[in-house]
Amino acid sequence: MPASVTPPSVVVVSLPGEIDLNNAGETLALITAAFRPTVAVVIADLTATRFCDSAGLRHLLQAHQHAADAGIQLRLVIPPRGPVGRVIELTGINRHVAVYPTLQLAAKGRPPPAGPPVAGSPRTRWPGAAGRDGRRNGGRTQ
Repeated sequence: MPASVTPPSVVVVSLPGEIDLNNAGETLALITAAFRPTVAVVIADLTATRFCDSAGLRHLLQAHQHAADAGIQLRLVIPPRGPVGRVIELTGINRHVAVYPTLQLAAKGRPPPAGPPVAGSPRTRWPGAAGRDGRRNGGRTQ
């Protein structure tokens, strides 16, 4: 009789309403506790999270690195219009960690949609706007 093969699973971890210096380590432990050999994807659900300070962000990045080291994909669910979504985009974490606007999209595993550009980012530079060097269009001609 052949051994049965269990398909890799997806685990959802709900994170607290606030992630700060006081509980960032606990949050990291909560996420990494889901990293088991049979788990392929861990979804960290931050939909109820209304505040995340720099310690929380650092621990989310550490969780991402631990997941990669274990061969597990970490996906974050963060509503794009919420306060944490704004911080994630401004800090650029969404360029390193898969961030999804809903739990349903994260569970489907499709590539995360590109969010709206952040005001002041290079993606929002309007034609004719002065660049960092003070020249319009970065010194390029149109």
